[in-house]
Amino acid sequence: MYHTIVTLVEDKPGVLNRVASLFRRRAFNIDSLTVGRTETPGISRMTIVVDSDEVSIERLTAYLYKLVNVIQVFDLTDAPSVSRDLVLIKVQASPEARTQILQLVDVFRARIVDVTTNSFIIEITGDEEKIEGFIDVMRPWGIIEMVRTGVVAMARGSAAAVNNNGSAAAIQTYALTAETAA
Repeated sequence: MYHTIVTLVEDKPGVLNRVASLFRRRAFNIDSLTVGRTETPGISRMTIVVDSDEVSIERLTAYLYKLVNVIQVFDLTDAPSVSRDLVLIKVQASPEARTQILQLVDVFRARIVDVTTNSFIIEITGDEEKIEGFIDVMRPWGIIEMVRTGVVAMARGSAAAVNNNGSAAAIQTYALTAETAA
């Protein structure tokens, strides 16, 4: 089963390497890994999708907490959440095929972000099923190149990411401590 693990980490050099090395040492294959800054300066958010069973994920979470720069880890798999993936696809677009491709782009609520005489670059955002469906529909037209961002996910609701003791205060406390230490 695929699990979506969200990890808040210090925004420091080498953190991504340590997290990826942990997965490698424990023989987990990362299906998707996305890293970006958060609303709190000095903290980055990693969204990691991995195929594993529940027991292994619990162990992996414990291992992640042992890493020095890891602040918080939570599994969004069973939580109500929103997840998205962004894809750019360069497709061959002969003059005869343009109208049909544009109709498909419209049906999937994608966007054309670049046009040349022989191709389109199409941007599409959505869940895994929508993305895979769009890729399958574009294949017959001739996909020249494709790039994906990886899955990003966020728990539904008005609360911030909550740690195991039920409070988001740990993140704010960390941010204040990091600012005063600098």
